[in-house]
Amino acid sequence: MISQTKIAIPVLKKNTEDIITTAKDYIKKGADILELRIDGIVDANSNTIEETIEEIAFPIIATNRSKDEGGYFIGSERERINILKSCCNLEYVEYIDIELQTDPCLRNYILGKCKENGVKTIVSFHDFEKTPPVDDLLSIVKEEKSYGDIAKIAVMPNNLEDTISILAIMSRCDNTIAISMGELGSYTRVIASKFNAPITFATSGDVTAPGQIDIETMKLMLNMDLVNHDDLLEDM
Repeated sequence: MISQTKIAIPVLKKNTEDIITTAKDYIKKGADILELRIDGIVDANSNTIEETIEEIAFPIIATNRSKDEGGYFIGSERERINILKSCCNLEYVEYIDIELQTDPCLRNYILGKCKENGVKTIVSFHDFEKTPPVDDLLSIVKEEKSYGDIAKIAVMPNNLEDTISILAIMSRCDNTIAISMGELGSYTRVIASKFNAPITFATSGDVTAPGQIDIETMKLMLNMDLVNHDDLLEDM
């Protein structure tokens, strides 16, 4: 059975020439959608980003990650959000990713602009130190879904039990991307398809989060046929 979970590969480069070259390579390798990490671009501005996305001409998640959640953007919060706003009316931008913990006025502003332009939104939460309790994660997902189309949580496990908390979230929440980061949690990126997650994240060179799996391995594992024991008995 072919997985319905889309594989996204983040593109994190400093200049547009490298972004375009890298993006085209990832497309050839089988990405379903690209996450353009605007925060990695040196001197990013609306015109440059628009030209870059038009040149890539492939479905995009526009992300301008804040430093507080593992990103590299060095301007003001208003500048960060205004750059995201400029992506709302671009042809190939399918999603805008906005952090839940963004200032509520700015968060609601960009969410409103996305809605006006028919662009879907991913409301995200990241914790690079720990995995909050399941009840806290459920509350975070509920709040994210009250604002956007897809909820996203990415947290760091300190033990195997923490990764199981992410499975609990995936089993209870639809339209949710739930990731346990690091090597310990890398399997959650693959098993996400079994819970009908809308998107999972892979890599093909630049690792933008701990535990990302390369695209070739991810595609193989997502689409691997599992044995149906009833069918097996019928064939005997």
